[in-house]
Amino acid sequence: MKHLGIEVPVKNVPELDKGFIPLGKFNQAFLKDANKPLDLAVERSGGQVAVYHTRIHGTPEMAQADAYYVERVIKTMLWLYGGFKVYISGDEAVCRKMQEIYSAKGQQAFDFDYMANVYEQPFQVVFCDQVPQEKGDPKAIGRHLEGCRIGFDAGGSDRKVSAVIDGEPVFSEEVVWFPKTNSDPDYHYEGIVAALKSAAEHMPRVDAVGVSSAGVYIDNRTMNASLFLKVPKDQFDAKVKDIYIRAIRDTFGDVPYAVCNDGDVSALAGAMNLGENNVLGIAMGTSEAVGFVDPNGCITGWLNELAFVPVDASPAAMRDEWSGDIGCGVKYFSQDSVIKLAPAAGINLSPDLSPAEKLKEVQKLMDIPGSPAEAIYRSIGVYLGHSLALYHHYYGFKHVLLLGRVMSGRGGDIILDTAKAVLADEYPEVAGLISPTLPDEKSRRVGQSVAAASLPELKK
Repeated sequence: MKHLGIEVPVKNVPELDKGFIPLGKFNQAFLKDANKPLDLAVERSGGQVAVYHTRIHGTPEMAQADAYYVERVIKTMLWLYGGFKVYISGDEAVCRKMQEIYSAKGQQAFDFDYMANVYEQPFQVVFCDQVPQEKGDPKAIGRHLEGCRIGFDAGGSDRKVSAVIDGEPVFSEEVVWFPKTNSDPDYHYEGIVAALKSAAEHMPRVDAVGVSSAGVYIDNRTMNASLFLKVPKDQFDAKVKDIYIRAIRDTFGDVPYAVCNDGDVSALAGAMNLGENNVLGIAMGTSEAVGFVDPNGCITGWLNELAFVPVDASPAAMRDEWSGDIGCGVKYFSQDSVIKLAPAAGINLSPDLSPAEKLKEVQKLMDIPGSPAEAIYRSIGVYLGHSLALYHHYYGFKHVLLLGRVMSGRGGDIILDTAKAVLADEYPEVAGLISPTLPDEKSRRVGQSVAAASLPELKK
């Protein structure tokens, strides 16, 4: 495969997506002849900084490839670590190009605006002689099991809730809802309260409530979330920023609570499930929810929104409707990926079905041995094998726990087996370091809501 004049050697290609170019493979090929040092840093809240040292070619004939490579690395850093200020050292021309791309009217205007809103700071790209030093602030989180707790997991297609007594789930349920298409925040509020009350009925009391939800949460407040995509900004500020706090207090009064990004809770679920740390948790559902528990068992404070991290360098890669970018994880590790690949497998899904219903139709076909739906899961497995190697480059994780409804049933086993085969074949140096696993079937579906229940610490 060739991209921007660079030959990209790839042995394993998804059978239903022959044009897929693994971004990690492109990066490796690009760096072979790149000798000019370039340093990047991204600053987020509290003066925290993520740093990345790399190289470019720095020649006129490779200027387009240089700009593409640097932009994809910056894009990855922004959505992996989070940040409102990008520092570039080593090449002023590349910096000027990035300032053009990451601007209010540039190619990545979505990222420019999103990061500014989340961190409530103007977004900037600046040139400097030397980038700032790495600085983090990891925090211990969750694993509190004592008492009567509720764990609520807000997904884009269904909401899950668990009642947990002294670490043991005594009740769990899933309810289909449509938060991403509903503009009335009262719809969301009422759904949250209904779930909390449903779980409370199965316990003698409620000591604490933990919430796992897609989006960015700071101090338990909703800073940005696709769940509330259709809610007008004035209503978002008035009713959504504190929606979980209101729902919990209105229902149970002054009980301890914690609201976390669902990716962080998926990582916590993985760490608790495995009894290990240094875990990347990936929940494949309505989107790709990712979190990371570091080697010390802490949450890093990174954004971990790998749904918007690029994994495919193909210029024909599928476009994400929300961010407007192409080749990002959301179209490869979610129900969107299953739906995207279905026509290539010869499966026609009714346009009248919701995305969750379309996924269920494909999953039903998996009950038939030799079903054409198997090719969908094999293709996602190839995506995953290549992308885990890319993710490992940034995280250095040891364990990967794969959760979410896309991983349910036989399809999840095919995805895992295929991903392991791709890792062993193309990335043996990584395959020997990491262990991708699936939890048991029940944990795949409701593990996050149980882990969410452990988030708050009880008052002493």
